[in-house]
This record gives sequence, C-alpha cells and structure tokens, in this order.
Amino acid sequence: MNLPFLRRLPGLGKRPLHQVVASADAVATGAESALQYLLAELPELLIAAAIATDSGKVLASYATQPHLWPSAAAPFWTAAVQQLQASQAAQGSEPEQLKEILVTLPTQLHLLHLSPTGQHLLCLAIADADTNLALAREIMRQASALISESKL
Repeated sequence: MNLPFLRRLPGLGKRPLHQVVASADAVATGAESALQYLLAELPELLIAAAIATDSGKVLASYATQPHLWPSAAAPFWTAAVQQLQASQAAQGSEPEQLKEILVTLPTQLHLLHLSPTGQHLLCLAIADADTNLALAREIMRQASALISESKL
C-alpha cells in the first residue's frame, strides 16, 4: 500500500545515509564487520555492500548519496558473477575460480570481490581520484576474509 503522507514523517521514506544497514544475518556471517572494516580503511567510499551469492540477499550495505543504493544494484552484481561463472563452466576446460570483477567508469571504480568460499560477494564503489586500485583490491581481500572467517 502506498501512503504518501508517511514519507513526510521524520525518518520515514528516507534511505539511511552514512551508516551501515545490516540484516539479522549480517552479524552471524561477518558482513557487518566487513563493511565496518571497509569504512575504516576507505572512509571516502561511495557505496558498499555484502551480498549472499546464492540468494542475492543484501546482508549489509552503506551509501553516501540517495541516488547510489546498493540494494538496487545487488541483483545485477549477483547476475554478473553468476554469468561469468557459467561462462567458465561452459568452456569445458579446468576453469579457474572467479575472484573479482572490476568495472571502471570515468570517475569511479566499482570492485566486486568474492569471498574465498564463494558464498558472499563484497561490492564497493569509490571515486577514481580518492584511491588507487591496488590499495582498494587489498582492502577488499582483507574485508572478504572477515566474512569467511566468521561462523555461518
């Protein structure tokens, strides 16, 4: 049901910005701590999310601007990973394990990093001028280890 007057009430109808939003599963999987680590190491990041790859469910997310929202992009990120994995499987040879996907835009870097177990996808977007790629990749690797080290 669409109730427009609810959007006028303070705090309702607005997306939470500059804070990690976590589901109940985020603490158990370590997704929330992975995003907190990303924020500590890359405070200038634009968006970040931890996603369960099997369901596409966003476990934890962070955004700095209302038009950048991880839950809207999560199905597409998950589909991209699944398509690349299916492509490797279709090649018939001994496929290598997919680790990450990098998307470069004129002003942003988008990095999608699979956890070592492949059960979680960690995503971030950062302005190209705010960091270098090697630093972002290493921080993502460390953050994804936080997810896999936790108890599922």
